[in-house]
Amino acid sequence: MKIQANMKNIRLHLLLFCLLCSAPTCFAQDEESLLSLVEEKPVTDYASGSFYTTRVINGHSLENTPGGVLDVKISHRFGMLNSGAYNFFGLDQASVRIGLDYGLTDRIMVGVGRSSHNKVYDTFVKVKLLRQSTGVREMPVSVAFLSGVYLKTINWQQPERDNLFSSRLAYVHQLLVGRKFSEKTTLQLMPTLVHRNLILLKEENNDVFLLGVAARQKLTSMISLNAEYYHAFPGQLRDEFYNSLALGFDIQTGGHVFQLHFTNSTSMNEPGFLTETVGSWGRGDIHFGFNISRVFTLRAPKE
Repeated sequence: MKIQANMKNIRLHLLLFCLLCSAPTCFAQDEESLLSLVEEKPVTDYASGSFYTTRVINGHSLENTPGGVLDVKISHRFGMLNSGAYNFFGLDQASVRIGLDYGLTDRIMVGVGRSSHNKVYDTFVKVKLLRQSTGVREMPVSVAFLSGVYLKTINWQQPERDNLFSSRLAYVHQLLVGRKFSEKTTLQLMPTLVHRNLILLKEENNDVFLLGVAARQKLTSMISLNAEYYHAFPGQLRDEFYNSLALGFDIQTGGHVFQLHFTNSTSMNEPGFLTETVGSWGRGDIHFGFNISRVFTLRAPKE
């Protein structure tokens, strides 16, 4: 009996010894399997938030309204600061644009709007062609294409003439090319073509080519400094027209973005501020204005 008991003890000790020897191997295998689970797969990181909203100031930015989101924009432009105290330095005078922008997808947005200045209706489509990214797919810039149609409905200056409906129309095609250099700094270029079916004098061109430049510099997590300038190449417009320049601040507060700015352009639609700016910064023909952007999610994103 003692011999059998000793044999059982020996077997038990051998079993315990084998388990102890195999434990490190098992733990090592478990550790390797866990590491394989948390090992990161190569991904593509897309740049976002180049600007707080889809507009820099007057013109469009690289950003699109996300798919299923409606962006309600109210733009207000007061009179010129140099109009004097009688007009309360421009605050007695104002023009307004109300617009609705909607994201069909994250890369395609459409919009409509109406401006009180010259009573212009506008509609556009903007498509994000390329997105700045790093990782598996590297792209140094973002590129978007904008195409718009504009209808001027102000009364004809000479209603007795045979005025055509097509003479009220203008078109804009624009390429937006930009790069977000850091979380604070963005630079954007905007080669632009404006076509107007009707021009007042032969001194002007129906087609006007411009090059715009815009920049954003974040000052805090909620405030940024924005600037934009459009240069019309010489010989296309009358001497009384000036290039559009605008400076301003963006303030982000949750679902709202407030834009406070100064500009020499009265109009808030592309043909207007690109080809009909009569104000000069040198003379003090500067307007104070603001844009308000409020977004509403109409269609929840797919899981």
